[in-house]
Amino acid sequence: MAKILIGKYEGSIYPEGNGYTGAIDLGYGPDGKRKRLKRKGRTKTAVQNKLNKAIEALESGIRSPENYTVGQAVEDWLSKGLKNRDAKTVTTIRILAEKHVIPLIGKTKLQDLRADHVDDWLDGLKDQLATQTLQRVHAILKRAIRHAQARDMVLRNVAELTTTPRGKTGRPSKALTFEQATAVLDQAKSSRLHAYVVISLLTGIRTEEARALKWEHVVAWVDDDADWRPVPEAGFDHKRFAIHVWRSVRATGDTKTRQSRRTLELPEQAAIALKQHHKRQAAQKLKAGDTWKNEGLVFCSPIGTPLDAANVRRAFRLITKKAEIGTDWTPRELRHSFVSIMSDNGVPLENIADLCGHASTAVTEVVYRHQLKPVITKGAETINNVFASETTPTKMKTSRKKSA
Repeated sequence: MAKILIGKYEGSIYPEGNGYTGAIDLGYGPDGKRKRLKRKGRTKTAVQNKLNKAIEALESGIRSPENYTVGQAVEDWLSKGLKNRDAKTVTTIRILAEKHVIPLIGKTKLQDLRADHVDDWLDGLKDQLATQTLQRVHAILKRAIRHAQARDMVLRNVAELTTTPRGKTGRPSKALTFEQATAVLDQAKSSRLHAYVVISLLTGIRTEEARALKWEHVVAWVDDDADWRPVPEAGFDHKRFAIHVWRSVRATGDTKTRQSRRTLELPEQAAIALKQHHKRQAAQKLKAGDTWKNEGLVFCSPIGTPLDAANVRRAFRLITKKAEIGTDWTPRELRHSFVSIMSDNGVPLENIADLCGHASTAVTEVVYRHQLKPVITKGAETINNVFASETTPTKMKTSRKKSA
C-alpha cells in the first residue's frame, strides 16, 4: 500500500481486483462518520490522476459525481430548468435534445467534456441541420451546462467557448405569383381553412397572429355611431370591416413586436369569407354541443380549441396540391405572397412595412427582399406606362388595403 499526499489530504493507493484503488481521507462529517474519496483505475498513475482531479474539483466547490454525464446534465435541465416556458416550446426543446444532443454527446462525462468535443459534435451536425436549428441544439447544451454550473456540478462551461458553425442552406421563403394566388384562393373554398387562407393572403398577417385572432378583434364600421364596433355586438350587416391584430399564439400572447400591433381594414373578398366562416362556425358549435370550448377564436378546431400549427401546415399543403403548384409551401408564405403582390402593384415600401407591422422599412427589406420589386426598376416602369402604346396590355392592379 503506497501512501500519498495531495495538497493537505493524505491517502493511499492499493491493489484491488484487476487494478488499483485510491482513497483520500477527508476527515469526519457533521454526523461523526469518516469521509473518504475513492477512485479506481488499471494503474497507480491513472488512479493518482483521478484523485488529483477529484481534489481539484473538491477545492473549487464542485460536487459532481465522477460518472455524471452530459446526458444527465441535459435531462436535469429539461426537468428543472424550463419552468414557466410554453408547453409547445418545452416539447420542441425536448425533441431536439433527445434527437441531436443526448444520443450524440450525452455519454461523455461532464467533467471530461472539452471544447474540442463540442466542436466535433457540432461539425458532425452541420450538414444535417439548418443554421438556426444548429444554434438551437448548441444553446440546449450551453444552458444545460450552465444549469449544472449553478449547482456546482462542473467548473467551466466549455460549450460557451465554442462557436456554432454554419449549417446547411435552408429553403428560402418564396411567394405565390398572382396566378398561383388566385388558384389557391379558388381551391381553398372547399377547405375548412378557406377564411384562414383568404385573411392571411389578403392582409399579410402572420400565421401566429391569425391563429390567435378572436371574434372580438373583428370590428365593423357602424355608420350611426361613426365608430368601429366588435362584430359580436354589431353583427355583419355592414359594409366595412377590420381586424385588430393585437395578439399572437406566442407564450406571452403578445405580437412579435410592439409595432406589430395594428388594425387592418379588410378587403371585400376577405370580409365576405369571414362572414361565411362565422356562419359555418355557428353550425359547428351547435353540432359540438357540450364539447365546444368557447374561447372566442375566429379560427379553431371543430370543438373550438386552438388550431395546431402542424395541422394547419398539412391542410394548406392539400390546398396547394389541388391548386397544382406542389406541396412545398407553408402558410407563412402567404405573408410573403402578400408583400410580393403589394410590391408588384406599386404599393410604396413604407406602406407595406405598416401593413406588415414592421418597425421600419429596413426590416421589410431584409426579411422580404426576394418579394420586393427592386427600386431601380421604378423609373423604367413609369416611362413605359406614360408612353405605352394602345397595344400594350394593361397591367393587373390590386386594391390597396388601408389601416383602420
